[in-house]
Amino acid sequence: MTEPCDLSAVGARRLIGRKALSPVELLESCLKRIEEVNPAVNAIVARDDEAARGEARAAEAAVMKGEHLGALHGLPVGIKDLEETRGLLTTYGSPIFADFVPKEDCGMVARIRAAGGIVIGKTNTPEFGLGANTRNRVHGATGNAFDNTRSAAGSSGGSAVALATGMAPLCSGSDTGGSLRNPASFNGILGYRPSPGLVCSEKRAHGWTPLSVLGPMARDVGDACLLLSAIASDDARDPLAYTLHARTVRGEAALFSPPRSLDLSTLKLAFSEDLGQAPTEGVVREAFRARVGAIAPLFARAEAAHPDCSGGDEAFEVLRAQGVLTAHAEKVRTRPQDCGPNVIANVEEGLRYSLADGARAAQLQTRIYRDFQRFFAEHDVLVTPAITISPRNWRELYPKEIDGQPTRTYFHWLALAYYVTLTGHPAVSLPMGLDARGMPFGLQIVGPRGGDAFVLGVAAAIEAASCGDAMLARPVPDLAALRQAPPISGMAEFRTFD
Repeated sequence: MTEPCDLSAVGARRLIGRKALSPVELLESCLKRIEEVNPAVNAIVARDDEAARGEARAAEAAVMKGEHLGALHGLPVGIKDLEETRGLLTTYGSPIFADFVPKEDCGMVARIRAAGGIVIGKTNTPEFGLGANTRNRVHGATGNAFDNTRSAAGSSGGSAVALATGMAPLCSGSDTGGSLRNPASFNGILGYRPSPGLVCSEKRAHGWTPLSVLGPMARDVGDACLLLSAIASDDARDPLAYTLHARTVRGEAALFSPPRSLDLSTLKLAFSEDLGQAPTEGVVREAFRARVGAIAPLFARAEAAHPDCSGGDEAFEVLRAQGVLTAHAEKVRTRPQDCGPNVIANVEEGLRYSLADGARAAQLQTRIYRDFQRFFAEHDVLVTPAITISPRNWRELYPKEIDGQPTRTYFHWLALAYYVTLTGHPAVSLPMGLDARGMPFGLQIVGPRGGDAFVLGVAAAIEAASCGDAMLARPVPDLAALRQAPPISGMAEFRTFD
């Protein structure tokens, strides 16, 4: 029998609307799953169960009274611990904010609540989201849903693991160098990076940069579209969420849920193992070739091709460092003892760059963006692996080499994701089975500029075509093994970087 917490968000919401599932019953099922599984993986790091129960009871009463129900009515939602939640601990993974309880929700969380979502808890993240291994000195490490000794990736690692294990039907995430896509790939769920400005953020210190975005995470495309429909919006505090004389250009919820129905046989597919230069592990290349072989016949045409991403490493390194300096240089200067190794290394790197470096990075970014436009004039869809390696032990802060090739930086292994980040094109990591090591594999699907509904429609069509194939369908972790596993908190280096 399917537990309520294992229902899809779309399915659960439909049952709630028909009075066939109580929001209270759904919440209690999720809380029970957290109690059973979370000790093994440490995905949920802050909760207020009584507040959530009060919201669930109110949601149930609204259903019984026949009131208007929002898109997320009665659905528990996990919130990444970089996003402020009213009355609930928000640490950003930093000792500096270990006791911080916000008085107000951030804009995205407010929209989730306005749509009827119930905040079930905060999901773990690396310190200030810097890094793709979800570890910090406040809450410790998060283990992979398929093997808790391995990395969950990041920085939305807690959200990905919570979804994979059924702790919540929906979770929020954010993405700069792949933080929605990387943990989704590592844990067998879906992470969607929208076009900048589609999911508004009032928090970016550099308001005009397209690098950092907020977005949805879910177990399937339909669920991700449901959450996107609630959080897409227009907010004048976000310079990228522009309007034309008060008319919303992006953010019309009806565009996204349900996902658009597309005929893949009318589309031209391009595929690339490494976008020409990303250091990609052999086991990932092997898995990718198998997936391309399976999906290529669905398209009108499929060919190996990719945009010109040369200079992408340099551009991303410099542009990312600019944002880090603004956000964290003062912390490193005044409280270095409270800053982890990634924060310190990022600030030190940023201080080495000059204005000339910044100018060259912006020039490179623009050239790559324009080549993406040339590329998408010739191809409809681009697919790559979502991430360059199969999950490794979480004690490894980052891969120093990939198949014998040294990495440039501690985030170079995210290159397949951050080349796309530079352009602002929408991209999704779609779970497609396991690699040869028995760990989840994610397919990155990239669409044209502004093609959010389109790329989600492509993902939905591939998902539907693959769901009956054991090799290609979304993998499910061994929950019985996680229930029996010793707590991850007992593992060496759980809360340190020794």
